[in-house]
Amino acid sequence: MDISVVVPLFNEEESLRELHAWIKRVMDENSFTYEVIFVDDGSTDASWKVLCDLQKEFSEVHAIRFRRNYGKSPALYCGFAKAEGEVVITMDADLQDSPDEIPELRRMIVEDGYDLVSGYKMNRSKGDPLSKTIPTKLFNATARKVSGIKNLHDFNCGLKAYRKIVVKNIEVFGEMHRYIPYLAKEAGFSRIGEKMVHHQARKHGKSKFMGWNRFVNGYLDLLTLWFLSTFGKKPMHVFGFLGTLMFLIGFVSVLVVGGTKLVCICRDIPHPLVTSSPYFYIALTMMILGTQLFVAGFLGDLVSRNSKDRNKYHIAEEF
Repeated sequence: MDISVVVPLFNEEESLRELHAWIKRVMDENSFTYEVIFVDDGSTDASWKVLCDLQKEFSEVHAIRFRRNYGKSPALYCGFAKAEGEVVITMDADLQDSPDEIPELRRMIVEDGYDLVSGYKMNRSKGDPLSKTIPTKLFNATARKVSGIKNLHDFNCGLKAYRKIVVKNIEVFGEMHRYIPYLAKEAGFSRIGEKMVHHQARKHGKSKFMGWNRFVNGYLDLLTLWFLSTFGKKPMHVFGFLGTLMFLIGFVSVLVVGGTKLVCICRDIPHPLVTSSPYFYIALTMMILGTQLFVAGFLGDLVSRNSKDRNKYHIAEEF
């Protein structure tokens, strides 16, 4: 099979038929063999009914339905697991991503040899600079710096193309869909490209991703991903180092306080009790915290060596 198109969705009943018709037209014009995998992320409207009707008419349509809303990353994870095409395309269900981009995205994977190609929405509406434009630019600049992928301008674009082996070797969880290029790079797929793509105006409904919280969550997710990719397999390296450092500082401080006390005794110099000095309690606290951090690193190592699959979601139906 040439292409698998994975479409996560939540309450998009008005767009689904038009999106499928658009994808079908592009695929037929280019004589691609393909499948379209819709992942219904717990929609409360008639989205699932529309998908069932589409499947009765078109054999290339497949769908997964979650029992509740889990989020875009779990939807992509399950869609990737089901995909069989040599090239996997992801796009949103709201008609803002254009299926007309699919042939060129596939060409860049097959002929140019990229592992992953990310879309860059060149004609995207600017929106409110304080709530959208400026935070978006800052977010993408930070993501480029942390990930080391300097050539990507829009990490959050839903329109992407992957070599099949890439989606089978990355684990998308939580809200990490924003950082799939970073996940791919950490998995050893370093040929990452970018393509300018058209951005359509939303025709139905309203955006599911609005407000400042998505940018705050984005930064927290980026920090988490950086920490996991750097220390996820070796938590003792960070916690053990910090714990040992704090313990040693506390231990040396206790020696200094005790040595001062001993010198005063030997020279018959009046001196307060050791427990009267605030430095004694600071040193004791640092030794306790250092021990706790060291134990945390040890436990983290044990957990990382025995962790089970985190990606388990309740699926109500699929075909």
